[in-house]
Amino acid sequence: MIQAWNDFQKGVEVRPVGFDEVNICYNGLLAKSGADQVYLHYGFGDPKGWSSVNTTRMERSPRGWEKTIRMQSNLMNFCFKDSANNWDNNSGYNWTVRA
Repeated sequence: MIQAWNDFQKGVEVRPVGFDEVNICYNGLLAKSGADQVYLHYGFGDPKGWSSVNTTRMERSPRGWEKTIRMQSNLMNFCFKDSANNWDNNSGYNWTVRA
């Protein structure tokens, strides 16, 4: 089961949606710097060798930028970028969701 968690300091929140989906909300550095669009960059499996890597557009919401993703394995790694190709990757550590 996906565990909800918050990284308040970095502006990242993860919440389970149903059985195998996760909602990621981002209100971090890129959002606070006025990004006109934020993208979720994610992959599954080993944090040092992501598989099924994808970058998808997030939707602006009252909470920040949000996207719901279906988990393809029990481990998802992710970070964020804006339309100017600025990245927020948690100082090189990315973020992780475990199911």
